[in-house]
Amino acid sequence: MIRINLLGQARPKASRRPVDTGAALPLVFIGAGVLLGCLFLFYFYHSWQTQLNEENSRIQKLQAQKTDLEQIKLQVEAFDKQKQVLKQRVDTIEQLQRDRTGGQELLDQVANTVSRAENLWLTSMSKKGTSLTMDGAAASLNSVANFITALKRSGYFQKVEIKESKQDEHSTNIQTFLFTINAEIAPNTPAATPAAKPASAPGNPKAPASAPAKKG
Repeated sequence: MIRINLLGQARPKASRRPVDTGAALPLVFIGAGVLLGCLFLFYFYHSWQTQLNEENSRIQKLQAQKTDLEQIKLQVEAFDKQKQVLKQRVDTIEQLQRDRTGGQELLDQVANTVSRAENLWLTSMSKKGTSLTMDGAAASLNSVANFITALKRSGYFQKVEIKESKQDEHSTNIQTFLFTINAEIAPNTPAATPAAKPASAPGNPKAPASAPAKKG
């Protein structure tokens, strides 16, 4: 419905009620506090996550370095064992050369056989007649068996047998087996054959036997 003002007077405007800003301020502060708290929590979480990622990366690098160091440690231990075996072989050969318990051929034969043996060394050797007794140590019983086989195949010994074999209880770092081997020197070798006597000067040749008389 349309209303017409017949009096011609201006209609008074409705007055606006003043807004009470005192009640809105606490809400503004609360919102600002919540926003700042969220920002602080986000910053704290981001920093913590970054540190956690860095620590995980550092742990992975340290684990990789640990694995590499363990491999290097195993290689060093293997080199030390090999060095110890080679040193014992050299010491044994030098001792055999100093002792000269047998002929040079016998010494060379035993030394060559020991040098070709794997993880095996001699500690002493004695010769009585044609019998040779060898004491030594090895890293395994297979090494002892291979050494016996090599002695038999050399053709220098006709009978080789193991007298004693036992594990060394004093060696805790490396498993070691002590053994004693008896070997009989073959009679056709220089060590078993006595020195040849010088040949006697040839005498007057014997007169040839007379031919039988012919029957006639």
